[in-house]
Amino acid sequence: MRIVPIGYVRSTATAGMDCRELESVVEVLPEFEEGLYTIERERELVILYVFDRSEGRALKVHPRGDPSTPLRGVFATRSPDRPNRIGMTTVELIRREGRLLHVKGLDAMDGSPVIDIKPLIRPDQRPISQK
Repeated sequence: MRIVPIGYVRSTATAGMDCRELESVVEVLPEFEEGLYTIERERELVILYVFDRSEGRALKVHPRGDPSTPLRGVFATRSPDRPNRIGMTTVELIRREGRLLHVKGLDAMDGSPVIDIKPLIRPDQRPISQK
């Protein structure tokens, strides 16, 4: 399996910070800018990125790294200590400036590699299949 970064996060986010109102930038690499065509039509995006600073890989973790909380399976948490270290956050798209996506709510730290961007499609937005 080969996954390459399509861009990088530019952010002031820190570990454990509440990022719901934080504005960040997803800087898409020049060779992938064409893939942003019409993205400004979207209100919400899903950003997939790599927890590149995570050193652990645990199957049970204390949520938010707080030892006073009961252990949970890593797949039942948003812990960065995962087998594949992939993060995912739904963000609000504020605006696009060329290959820069200004977003709100991204909980990735500065420099995190972005591996994919997708429009958020909620169940009530899906077209009804015709049989």
